[in-house]
Amino acid sequence: MRLVSPALRRRWLLPLCMFTSTFAWSFVFVSLPFHIQRVSTVDSAATLRWTGWILGVSSLVTVATSPLWGRLAERFNPKTLYVWIELLQGAGFFVMALARTLPELLLSRLLLGVMGAASTFAFIIAGSRGGDVRRAISEIQSAMTVAGVIGPLAGALVAARIGFRPSFVAGGILLCGCAVLVWRMVDRPERAAGLAARAGSVPPGEIATVCLLVLAGSVHVFFLTAILPQVLLGLGVPSSETLHAAGLVIFVSGLAAALGSLAAPRLAELVGDRRAVLWLLAASSLLLAGHALAPEVWSFGALRFVQVLAIAPVFPLSVAAIAQRASGRVIGIVNSSRIAAAFIGPVAATTLLSWLSPAGVYLILGASGLAVVPLLARAGQRAAAAAARAEVAVR
Repeated sequence: MRLVSPALRRRWLLPLCMFTSTFAWSFVFVSLPFHIQRVSTVDSAATLRWTGWILGVSSLVTVATSPLWGRLAERFNPKTLYVWIELLQGAGFFVMALARTLPELLLSRLLLGVMGAASTFAFIIAGSRGGDVRRAISEIQSAMTVAGVIGPLAGALVAARIGFRPSFVAGGILLCGCAVLVWRMVDRPERAAGLAARAGSVPPGEIATVCLLVLAGSVHVFFLTAILPQVLLGLGVPSSETLHAAGLVIFVSGLAAALGSLAAPRLAELVGDRRAVLWLLAASSLLLAGHALAPEVWSFGALRFVQVLAIAPVFPLSVAAIAQRASGRVIGIVNSSRIAAAFIGPVAATTLLSWLSPAGVYLILGASGLAVVPLLARAGQRAAAAAARAEVAVR
């Protein structure tokens, strides 16, 4: 690393760390629904419900623990906490590899949720550095989504060759390696000590708006994996090819997410953060409903690419708007909204699919996204009016 300039190292180390961590999670996640089906001893409807909970319980628990970890970052070194989180998550993957029943898998995933989200610390460190925070967060998000492109494809191929449990062990080793990378190479945040002093600098209404945006947009990204085996069978994919086809669909989704995240700063410059977010959420909702019209896997994949391309910039634009003003607890709360979507999306999708066709799932999720748009528009108008009044008062 001595051959790399300090500025370049400072800029890209956090994205590299989050790439490694996210790769490990997505590497394992793509094969988990198929492993659950193999382990299951219950009927198909019950297995589908177990799948949603096993996939989503980590996110559900992390929704509660992420703000607590963020608050700890106000008192202790976020870098040290980052290292411990990665080590504990790696150990959690090893425990998941030892699980032999559905309840044991559920428990191992629940323990992973207690360990929190490393991304909370990455966003805290990025916000503490100053400079172009929008670009820094977009680069971290892009690294995470590029890992989401490569991880599922690699995970599907590896799991098909060496088995599900050895692939879980491989993911745990990657997370422990990420902990070493953070420990040795990431600089201590320069202004982390001031995180607690920022408490209250972001109004509760603005926090709620950002959380709602992040939740609505992230559900559109996270819901699909849990129901892919059933969706692909309905699109005519042979059962022997569903694992490989799932890897390709998630590859396409991740590629779109990476491109969309990279485009976020430029979109904000062209049309403004608030307008870009609202338009993109509306477009994603309509495109998601349009999935119901896909007759086969190729058109389905094309629609999914465009839909994720539309929704991907919502998270970095929303978080960057408050990152420099927010305390560690607030950043943890906002990040919890993204993580909550990783629980709500799979559970909602699998629950709806047990009652409806895949087309019904797409229509309901698309309609729920559209319903959020006017609420966010009114919240944005109130925030703009409040800012204008504050400016007049200062003058």
